[in-house]
Order: sequence, then structure tokens, then C-alpha cells
Amino acid sequence: MELPAFGGPMHSRIQAGACLHTEPSEDDLIQATETGLVCRRGNFVIDPWKETHTALISHAHADHARPVAQVYYASESSVPLLKRRLGENLDIRGVPYSRTFELGQTRVSFHPAGHVLGSAQVRVQSDSEVWVFSGDYKRDHDPSCEPFEVVPCDTFITEATFALPVYRWQPGAVVAAEIAQWWQDMQSEGRPAVLFAYSLGKAQRVLSELTAFCDKPVYLHGAVHPLTEIYRAAGIRMLPGLPIDLDDKQRDYSGELIIAPPGASGSTWMRRFPRASTGFCSGWMRVRGNRRRRGYDRGFVLSDHADWPGLLQTIEQTGARRILTTHGNSTALVRLLRERGMDAAALETRFSEEEDGDASV
Repeated sequence: MELPAFGGPMHSRIQAGACLHTEPSEDDLIQATETGLVCRRGNFVIDPWKETHTALISHAHADHARPVAQVYYASESSVPLLKRRLGENLDIRGVPYSRTFELGQTRVSFHPAGHVLGSAQVRVQSDSEVWVFSGDYKRDHDPSCEPFEVVPCDTFITEATFALPVYRWQPGAVVAAEIAQWWQDMQSEGRPAVLFAYSLGKAQRVLSELTAFCDKPVYLHGAVHPLTEIYRAAGIRMLPGLPIDLDDKQRDYSGELIIAPPGASGSTWMRRFPRASTGFCSGWMRVRGNRRRRGYDRGFVLSDHADWPGLLQTIEQTGARRILTTHGNSTALVRLLRERGMDAAALETRFSEEEDGDASV
């Protein structure tokens, strides 16, 4: 079956029951190896986890971006985040979304993934064969990053972080209203509200969503503040963010909202917020009992990954004849796709099943 021109109408599926369910092989355009997702025809590795020469990076989260390459290609808007996390002196080459460039025997382009600022799907074409590696992605509206773009392809490599029917998200504005109400309640009680959210992506999304409810400044943990300023420099509208002065032992944070990475929970850093109410912002909060087991007062269901309907919608819209899954609930998703007569299999990778693989505090 010949793939139509990129951007054209989607091609049809293999008929149910006719699928061979081919497993990953050495003949694939992109292969999962000990180094990362290797494209030998292009002489590059996507999101490598071992040393290599040329890397294509989907986004700046720690499980996808490591300082292991000599030359990096990434979306233009992700470069400041990558330099902050990997090193200012690295050779990181920013490419505008949708601009095609050649590597070896392939033509490559980056397309918005809607995950965090600068996150990208990687489209790789060799002759008439087109593969798309989605990286991490979401379909929900997010005012803090570029919206997801459907990219037609032959083979689609999709994440499966939340690939179970229980994971279905409310709009971000609805969750932001819950956070704003919690903050207001804590103001009335004279207590700090400490919200734990991943330092890259989730924290900035919360700050952006909250602009619909107030213009008050928010205090930011030292791991969150510099990344937030990169977002602000990129033109993302957010509430004002104030760094926490660690030397100011007398500062009273009663009634304030403080955003910190999950790693700060239970640490000595929390001693400066007596009587604090704590919340955790994550898709994992969708499962009853997670908030209680993790010891938070409040759980807010807000994810930067696609939910179950979003995964299925995206797989269908790509028109891909073959689906390969990475991390998360790959087994459940592959089983469902095969039951629907699709060619699907799992790829073994080192990408994290956590929401962003970011352990920094």
C-alpha cells in the first residue's frame, strides 16, 4: 500500500483479520537498541540513553534527553530548555516545526507533540516509507505549549503511559478551577498551599491555567523557577513566579501557593511551611487511593500525557498500518489493537513510566 503525500488524506487500514502482527525486526526503519531508537539509514539515534554521535531529541524531560551525544537536533523552541538541562556548551541545533532536513538516506522533521514546551514528534521518511515517533504527547488544550499535530504515517510509535480505560481527563481549565478554590480555601484558613507538580511542563501549565482565576504571584521551588522563566521568555502567559529565599527563615507563607517538584515532599525543605496543606498534580491521581498512599491532602488529576480516548483517537487519525508502543501499559494497548485487527507490538525502551522521568528537586 502506497502512502499518500504528507499532509494528504489518510490511507485506509488493513482489513480486520488480515493483519500479520509483525514484531520489531532488524529491517525496521527505526529499531530499539541498547543505545536508543536507532535509524541506521539516517545515522542517528532518537532520544539516546548511551553515547552516540547524532541524536534527535523529542523533548527536554530527563528520560528522553541525556548528555550522551556529540550533535543534537531538536525543535527550535526546546533548545533553551535542553541547554539548561544538558549544558550550555553542547552542540544543540534547533529546527522549526515542520521543516524537513536530510540525515543520511532519510528526510526528517519535527512536529508538535503537545506534551511540554518544544516537545516534538519525529517524522522519518526513507523512500516512500514514513515512520513517526510520538515521544510523549497529549491531545488536551494546554496554554503553555504548542498543540499536538496529527502526522500521517505508515508506522506510528506511540507512548502508552495511561493506556487503560480508567484514565480519562477533564479539561485543564476545570482542574485549574479546583486548584484555585483549594488555594482560596487555604487563604481563608491562613495556611500555605503546597502543590507538588513536575518541574518541567506541569508546573508551568498550572501557572498558565491559573491566569483565568487571579493575578497573584506564586512561590516557586528552586528547581521550578528557572524553567518557568524560560517559558516566560518564550512568551507563555503565566502567573508571576517568585523564587523562595532559602535564607529568609522568618518568611510567613500563610495563604500563599507554593509549587515544588514531587521530590521535595517529605524533605527538610518543607519545614518552612508549617500547617501546610499539600496537593499533588498528576494523571496518577485518577486512580482512587493514590493520593492517600502518597500522603497528600489533595489530588488534582492533570496530566501532560494522552488519556485512553486520546491514544485511540491519535492512533486512528495517523492512518498508520502498524503501531508500536513504548512504556506504560503497552500490553493492554497492544492486545486491544490486535483484537481490532491491527498490526501492533511493543518496543522495549528505557523511557520512564513516570509522568516526566524528572527526579530533580
